Amino acid sequence: MKHFFTLLSHEIRMLLVSPSTYIAAMLFLLFMGFIFTGILEDYSKAAREVSPANVFFQFFWFPVLFMVPLLTMKCLAEERRLGTIETLLTTPVTTTEVVLGKYGAAYLLYVALWAATGGFFYILYKFVGDAHFIDFGPLAGGYLFVAVSGLFFIAVGVLASSLTRNQAVAGVLAFVLLVLIIGGTNYLATSTWLDREVMSPLKDAVTYAQVISHRDDFTRGVVDTRQLLFYVSGTILALIFSILGVEAKLLHS
Repeated sequence: MKHFFTLLSHEIRMLLVSPSTYIAAMLFLLFMGFIFTGILEDYSKAAREVSPANVFFQFFWFPVLFMVPLLTMKCLAEERRLGTIETLLTTPVTTTEVVLGKYGAAYLLYVALWAATGGFFYILYKFVGDAHFIDFGPLAGGYLFVAVSGLFFIAVGVLASSLTRNQAVAGVLAFVLLVLIIGGTNYLATSTWLDREVMSPLKDAVTYAQVISHRDDFTRGVVDTRQLLFYVSGTILALIFSILGVEAKLLHS
């Protein structure tokens, strides 16, 4: 792993000089700013029982479903299409270092984009000057959820990119996988057919993997180690399959 940080810094530089990075960042901040403005307008009309931070992080799924595929679809698919990954692996670097370097760069950019939204709450605090209105507990919990769940979501995007040479296909595949992880578990958790006794093991598994429920817990200040284990183990498995996918494609190319 001695070349990991060299590859990571290279990938970060490539992201920073890419116009698509700034376009994606602008679209992300515009959308989240629009959401934040709408939340404040609602709160100005009538009092709410929950803080703005709780409502803000209810929209976490939109950046995940659209930003994650955009950040990851090129990382391995484009390298394989151009043949540059084969050239890269002829140097003294391993497949693991290459995959982790690309994963690390995408994850850091994902976290940086979310961290930039903290400016919304900072400006609000400066204007309102009321810490009770901001409610730092849900705010910290929400950002912690974004950071922890992002480990897994970015890994899923990298996995999708490792399975194809076409970046558009990689983006669509990542989108579908994330919809199944976020929306699919939420839909299954509310399905009545899982209430049957014979389905109780499956219902317990679905409840354990329900991302929406995890977000609610984090924003309430409840950090369950089982949820942390879910995201960490999911991240590790996705990266392992990404590494195996790249090596398998190289063997058959």
